[in-house]
Amino acid sequence: MTEYTVLLAWDEEAQKWYAQNDDIPIILEDASLDTLIHRVNLAAPELLEMNEKPHADMHLLFRMEAQAVVA
Repeated sequence: MTEYTVLLAWDEEAQKWYAQNDDIPIILEDASLDTLIHRVNLAAPELLEMNEKPHADMHLLFRMEAQAVVA
């Protein structure tokens, strides 16, 4: 099984979530976290295949990154 960790983070300025992984390679954004995860699950296998990377037995791990603004 090949695992890919996808970073999920909130872009305060754009008011959207984004997902990023340089190994797949993928970067997507969406206002809805659930929709974003769904889109990543659909796009990742195709992008991996296009880039000739292992995808038959892939597993996506999602890691959320939080940032705090201190005033």
